[in-house]
Amino acid sequence: MGSGKVSGLASTWKVCDVDVVVLVGRILFAVLFLMSGFGHLTKTKMMAQYTASRGVPQALAPAVVFGTGLLIVAGALMVLLGAWGDLGALFLVVFLVPTAVIMHGPWGIEDPQQQMMEQTQFLKDLALAGAALMVLALFSWTGPDLGFTLTDPLFDLD
Repeated sequence: MGSGKVSGLASTWKVCDVDVVVLVGRILFAVLFLMSGFGHLTKTKMMAQYTASRGVPQALAPAVVFGTGLLIVAGALMVLLGAWGDLGALFLVVFLVPTAVIMHGPWGIEDPQQQMMEQTQFLKDLALAGAALMVLALFSWTGPDLGFTLTDPLFDLD
């Protein structure tokens, strides 16, 4: 992969191996989803109330919250460990895009502060979905050459 070199007028020196940089990025990326996923799994009842307030049927809300918690934790662990990290990233995209639209769509909200908060969450989820797509592409494109992974990617985007 990349050389990880900094070039200057006087010298070229190696800063860090790209595999280490990607591993640190995977760790930082996964922490958010692990914390959120564990929140879904441990605070299901509370989160289901909010989910129902956003239009998900009350009877389905607890199952939706718990199921998405499992999806988030699985995706985050797969990215973190590099165990079919591309599929894990896809799991996160599958969670993030509908969540942005259904749970955080700012349209129709009267209170300006609430609308601004939902718009921020909406845009955050879309940005994270974009980042997850880049993670998917990175795992798939680098294939077995990416270091610090447990498996090769499932997809080949060559």
